[in-house]
This record gives sequence, structure tokens and C-alpha cells, in this order.
Amino acid sequence: MNPLIIVFIIDGMSRGGAEKVVLTLACAMSKQGHDVSIISLRSEQAYLIPEGIRLLLVEDRYHGPFHRLTEVRRRARQLDSVLSQHFSDRKIDLAISNLPMTDRIVAASGRLQDAWMCLHGTVAATQLSRRAGILRFLKKCQLQHTYNGRKLITVSSGLQLDIKEVGGVRPERMITIHNPYDLDEIRKLSRHECPMEGERFLLHVGRFNPVKRHDRLFEAFRLSKYPGKLVLLGGGNAKQEQEMHRLCLQMGVGNRVIFAGFTPNPYPYMRAAEALLLSSDSEGLPNVLIETLACGTPVVSTNCPYGPQEILIEDLARGLSELSAESLAHCLNDILSNPPVISPRLLDRFSVQNITNQYLALAGY
Repeated sequence: MNPLIIVFIIDGMSRGGAEKVVLTLACAMSKQGHDVSIISLRSEQAYLIPEGIRLLLVEDRYHGPFHRLTEVRRRARQLDSVLSQHFSDRKIDLAISNLPMTDRIVAASGRLQDAWMCLHGTVAATQLSRRAGILRFLKKCQLQHTYNGRKLITVSSGLQLDIKEVGGVRPERMITIHNPYDLDEIRKLSRHECPMEGERFLLHVGRFNPVKRHDRLFEAFRLSKYPGKLVLLGGGNAKQEQEMHRLCLQMGVGNRVIFAGFTPNPYPYMRAAEALLLSSDSEGLPNVLIETLACGTPVVSTNCPYGPQEILIEDLARGLSELSAESLAHCLNDILSNPPVISPRLLDRFSVQNITNQYLALAGY
């Protein structure tokens, strides 16, 4: 078969999980000989774009009085202009939009009516939970305007419930494709030296966001009476970091929590940790669980909507806790005293080759 022309559209290439998924898929498709482009709607770029992948920037420079009011349609026109410039004589075989703001822009595009939209997290529950009354009604209308009649990909099957039942969306078609992982590369990178080598520590990986529930994390860490340290990989803005420091001091664990910041290679930490803790209220398909398991380290997670229970199955399911600090601490102690068997079979379903083939099948390849 002839190589495909594939385009990923995303809000920016920052340090998030969705951005990492896009880059992993783009690399795998490019290595198979396909013509792959990433269209970024912001100039932020935390990851290097490998040779063979075209990066197109659609940056908005309008800062007039109607900036927010006209943003979606204005940016859709900008996107269409770039598409016309680079793909005027070529048919795009597969276009995939990523992240909610990008989805709204793609929905208003005149050239991407056949694009797939990938939902990486709880779009409806997250956006509606902060609103009530008329504001909630208007946001729900916006969600339905964006996603009704579209082709949707969810990274976990539970997210289908979120967009359909919470958001009231009626898509044309919806399928679940898990996130891709280069398991061999993760294991290779995990063998690099870890700054905490030889020390006892637990690990949490994630941005400083309320949904990650660091309050629950610190309380579970305290209740578990674990003798080592807790390392936080990730971060946020200055205000969020200040709040995290205040919170762990308030919980009485300030002298045992290490703020390690962002690192492009978190895998040595995942390998060297005794366990990874995830304390969230909701997750799409948490990359850190699969990546940590690939490094041979057990994981403990709240059994939150919607992704952890699709990862932690069979013996790994002992790592699922209720959404409380007490349950998370109890589960951690159980896993540390009797670690589960991490079967390669349970991880192979997330391999980059398997997932890439599922995406290519969307274009009939």
C-alpha cells in the first residue's frame, strides 16, 4: 500500500501526556514510511521533534479587544490557511485532533470535517464540574456543538461514558484506542542512573493540579508510615509550587518530600522507586502507571474514573484503592509487603506497534 499522509493537530507541544502520545505515534508512523506532520497551535515546544516529522506552527498574533470572542473561528481560518499552503494538492488520509481547545478549532475548520478527535481525559466531567446554572448549560452546548456527529477516539473505554452520559454528546462514531508505549525504549532509558539511587523512596509523577489530589497523596504517605521519602516529579507555576510546599508541611511530611521538578527521562526514578502512587480523582489513561510497570516497579492507584482499572487487571488489580487516603495507604502497605507479578503479557497490549496499527486502520491501511 502507498504511504499515508497523516496530520496531528494539537494546542502545543508542552510537557503533557497528550503531547507525548502524539509524538510517540508520529515517530512510529514516520518510521513506517508515512508522511507525518504535527500542527501546533502554540509555539511552546518541550520535546525535540525527530527528523522526518514536519512541524507546522499556527501561531495566533491577534491581541485585539475581541480576542476571546473571535478566537475559535479566527484560529480555524488560520489553520485552514496553513493546510491549504502545505496540502493544496495532496489529500490528507488521516487527521487527528488532540485536546479540547484544538477540537473546537478543528470543528470550525472547513478542511478537517473528516478528522478524528482524540479525548485524552474527562472532557465533560472536568469542564462541567466547575460550572452551574446557565454557565453549565452553555458549556454543555459548546461540548455538543464540538463533538456531535464527529468521529471520536477515547484512550480508555470509560471515557466514552463521560462524553456521552455526562456531556450528552452523540458522535457519528466512537472507538477506544489505548495510548502507545515504546516498552523496549522505556526499559532502556530506565537503566540510566537515578539521582535517588540506593535510597528508599516512593514516586508520584504529575503536574500540580487539583484533580491529582496531592492532599490525599501526602495524607496516605503519612498514614502508611513508610520509612523512606516521597519524590514528586512534575510541577506547576510558582503559586502552585508554594501551595504544595505549604500542604506537605501542614500534613507533617515536609521533611520527607522531595520536589524533583520536570525531567525528560523519568524512567530511572520509576525503576529505582519501591512503588509509584497515583492519588487522582479522575484520569483518562494514566501513562505513568504503564510506564512504571514497564520499568518493573509496582503501582498503587485510586480506582478513579476512568482509566486505572483498565490497566490494573488480574494480580495488578490489588494496587487499586478506594478514593480515600486511608484506603490508598492500606493498599500501598499491602503492595509493598507482597508485590504483584508484572506479566509482560499485560503490557504488550499497550505496545507502540499494536496501537499504531489500530490508528492506521482508521485510514484503511
